[in-house]
Amino acid sequence: MKILSKSFNPSGWLVPGVSVMDRYIVSELFGPFLFGVGAFSSLGIAIGSVFYLVRRVTESGLPMAIATKVSLLQMPYYVFFALPMGMLLAALIAYSRLSSDSELIALRSCGVSIYRLLVPAIVMSLIVTAIAFTLNEFVVPAANYEARQTLDSALKEDRSDFEESNIIYPEFRDIKQPDGNKANVLTRLFYAEQFDGQEMKGLTILDRSQSGLNQIVTSEKAKWNPVENTWDFFNGTIYVVSPDSSYRSILRFDHHQLQLPRAPLDLAEKGREFQEMNLIQAQEELQLLRPSGNKRKIRKLVIRIHQKIALPFACVVFGLVGSALGIRPQRTNKATGFGISVLVIFAYYLLMSMGDALGLSGVMPPELAAWLPNVFGVGVGIWLLFRLNR
Repeated sequence: MKILSKSFNPSGWLVPGVSVMDRYIVSELFGPFLFGVGAFSSLGIAIGSVFYLVRRVTESGLPMAIATKVSLLQMPYYVFFALPMGMLLAALIAYSRLSSDSELIALRSCGVSIYRLLVPAIVMSLIVTAIAFTLNEFVVPAANYEARQTLDSALKEDRSDFEESNIIYPEFRDIKQPDGNKANVLTRLFYAEQFDGQEMKGLTILDRSQSGLNQIVTSEKAKWNPVENTWDFFNGTIYVVSPDSSYRSILRFDHHQLQLPRAPLDLAEKGREFQEMNLIQAQEELQLLRPSGNKRKIRKLVIRIHQKIALPFACVVFGLVGSALGIRPQRTNKATGFGISVLVIFAYYLLMSMGDALGLSGVMPPELAAWLPNVFGVGVGIWLLFRLNR
């Protein structure tokens, strides 16, 4: 049998110390993996990018060179999603062929356990997970951002990198109540009618940082002072309010500095979309958003941050499930394997959508919601292996 032959040693010099069986199984996985990554990424690019860009070329006169550049810049995004799909197809086809040719039966008769047979697929899926994480962290965000900037510039769609009107930033804090319990209450509300990238205009700030409504500040315009880390307000009025809701004093000013947080400016300078952020940038966005008390937005961002880690690990989940499905004694060609892979992928992303809904509604912690498809997938894979090993 060729799998146990001492003479069969493909690329053995590249991986010294690895058994012939492991190298042989990896060689069986490698071809379908490349096919799967190429097929799924091509399908994603065609549906998600090419059709839109072709319409832009015909309807808006987008130059073909720009359309090609944008398509190439978007390619890492679709390759990232194709990596776990390719791992699923590779495990399914490779183990199915070994099973249908009775090679797995022969190995098990030699004392090799079914779990030992899965080691090459799991190790390969961990390597692919590292590749996927690296791609999604260091390549995809920058490429997506450059693609959007290039397309907007070519189409002359001036999308400002900041909110232009109605800047609202509420700030909440846990306040101890008379009964001893803490409650999350609004302590400051920052509102600006317009923002031009430098100055905010038409401002109203309600300050309740002390007991009761402490003061109301209205101002014609305001600008962040980076040297002194304060806000410079111009042409405004400060209304100091007593605990009994009566005006204590009214102060008019031409220029006044207030020690307020920079967060409203950071919120207005929205910069990048989530797909254009790496983990560090997303964490910074979360820290900026937490004081606002917008629980739905906070939960959504927490889910997306955890998905940045969970999605690469889908390679391991798909490798496990694909191996368990492929070990069954039946032959699966590429067409059948592709079809089964599509069904498994559909189930995975359906679970992801359900996790999003449960996490956003507060029924499930956002961390668990992000990892729900992976937890379910690992459970299914272990259950399938347990049934096969009985």
